[in-house]
Amino acid sequence: MITISLNNEPKQILANTLLSDALIQWGFGEIKIAVAINSEFVPRSTYSERKLQDGDQIDIVKPVGGG
Repeated sequence: MITISLNNEPKQILANTLLSDALIQWGFGEIKIAVAINSEFVPRSTYSERKLQDGDQIDIVKPVGGG
């Protein structure tokens, strides 16, 4: 198990978990979101390649519509 920070809350996940799998576990599977890991935005096309590491700080934001 490793510890990551998800929107400033500690979470325990299995080592070598892919970002795409973690997002499904956390309920973000089909929702339009933006993800930053350690303050760097992650392209959606790489979610299924990006392995989460111990100590990663993950920020998830949902776009807000407006005018």
